[in-house]
Amino acid sequence: MRPFFALCLALCLSATAWANTGKPASDFSLRDINNVTHTLAQYRGSVVLINFWATWCGPCQVEMPHLQKMHTELAAKGLVVLGISADDARSASMVKPLVKNKGLGYTILLDPQTAVVSQYNPSKTLPMNVLVDRQGNVANVFSGYNPGDEVALRAAVDALLAAPK
Repeated sequence: MRPFFALCLALCLSATAWANTGKPASDFSLRDINNVTHTLAQYRGSVVLINFWATWCGPCQVEMPHLQKMHTELAAKGLVVLGISADDARSASMVKPLVKNKGLGYTILLDPQTAVVSQYNPSKTLPMNVLVDRQGNVANVFSGYNPGDEVALRAAVDALLAAPK
């Protein structure tokens, strides 16, 4: 009953993004902090958690250990976590040190022109998480972060991972 409640809560919290859910996630191409190019399309067949964040965003940094935990526990089951930094060119130099300091092992992408951020998150609310199902459709959107929100996010991720392929 508890996971069901968490999933219901997750769906309620993402009500502002219902217009996007069920639709194909827009593909994008961004470089990671090691200058390797990644596209969303290359992860088709996996459940993808796209996390929009910035170095200056306090709630983003509080949420990061929860995302790292999901990455560690669920990568083998098909979860891919993509952190997309909304830092502009002036603050982009702080991304790599923060990632190292936080011990993040999931992929961190740079979007200094906020092209992808604007496409998925026009209001530029941070943090924001977009869950993409194995078929490449937007399944859930979670805007903002408060302690405890990770429970609903985890329930939504678990539900997508448990869904038939």
